[in-house]
Amino acid sequence: MKQVLKLCIGQMSSSNNRAQNIDSVVAMAASAAAQNCDLLALPEAAGMMNANLHNPEQQLLNVQQDPFIQTCKELAQRHNLWLHTGSTAVLGSAGKLLNHSDLVDDQGVVRCSYDKIHLFDVQLQGQKSIVESDRYAHGSKAVLVDTPWGAWGQSICYDLRFPQLYRRYAQAGASVVFVPSAFTMKTGRDHWETLLRARAIENGLWIIAAAQVGTHDNGRQSWGHSLVISPWGEVCCDLGGSEVGIQIVELDIAQVADARAQIPSLVNEQTYILERC
Repeated sequence: MKQVLKLCIGQMSSSNNRAQNIDSVVAMAASAAAQNCDLLALPEAAGMMNANLHNPEQQLLNVQQDPFIQTCKELAQRHNLWLHTGSTAVLGSAGKLLNHSDLVDDQGVVRCSYDKIHLFDVQLQGQKSIVESDRYAHGSKAVLVDTPWGAWGQSICYDLRFPQLYRRYAQAGASVVFVPSAFTMKTGRDHWETLLRARAIENGLWIIAAAQVGTHDNGRQSWGHSLVISPWGEVCCDLGGSEVGIQIVELDIAQVADARAQIPSLVNEQTYILERC
């Protein structure tokens, strides 16, 4: 197994215009390849921000037809680069979308696909309610894929608040979990880094969390601060909260075993019953 993963993490401010987003990813992939990276990781909604089935200009398509996904496959093959698409909206069933993610290998082959399981249906104090399930259907499968750097788990944004998902990945041997996101300003400021560090520390694994940043077409603002977190909970990079861009980070996969050896919570974990008195 390879022990060093050279990552290019990309922070975007995606628009409702797919072509503009594709142009951004083309440039990021070229930069990643020029610096001999193994992997480019993109944020949630990298392919389409504010997707709306009722907007004919967006031309939402299924997985096989979506031009963002097809471009990512072509870029991966052209640059001999693994590429995590973050996510994009694709047609699902029953009149709803799926928040869909792909991991593409360096030959342009999709090695796994994941649909966001936990949808962002919340009521933040003093703000209009956000109901992602109005437009999107829930995914139903957690996905773990074997790579030359070990097993990688998949998640998207609001999944971060459900620690049992990450525990299952760790128990199955994951060394890395992706958390592509588009956190709001309020939840980003109050919870983003804390939750990411907790998931890394609890499970002794690398967290790759590419994020959206800035103000989007409909006025929505995203927190940014794309982070890479080590298995010990250290912040290895932070792209800040104002600019798009990339950063190169080398992940030492051996740190996974080191962290789990020092704090073997996966081994120490016990089964128990809950008794209410």
